[in-house]
Amino acid sequence: MVASIQSNISALQAFSKQMAVSANNVANAFSDDFKKSRAINTEGENGQVKTTITKINTPGPLVEDPLSQTGELKELSNTDIAEELVNQIIAEQGFKANAKVIKTYEETIGSLVDLLG
Repeated sequence: MVASIQSNISALQAFSKQMAVSANNVANAFSDDFKKSRAINTEGENGQVKTTITKINTPGPLVEDPLSQTGELKELSNTDIAEELVNQIIAEQGFKANAKVIKTYEETIGSLVDLLG
């Protein structure tokens, strides 16, 4: 059972990283030329959860630069707030599910100790 809990702990860390990446994307959504990142969680060794963070280099929308006197275009961030909201909900629910498993494990161990004690 301890190996299972270690998997849940690694999942908590992975979902925390996923949330941090998404929060950084949202914080920079209005920064010109900002390129969003994506955190992908996969199964690693021994059931551990591995997070891979990659930068997404798709171009953001081009708009006329209001500070330019020549009508030049500037590239905005490629962050989609709606997509980030979905990613944050997924990370939140994954975190909650793994935290619940750990809590249940602790309660079960406590009950066993009470029965044996």
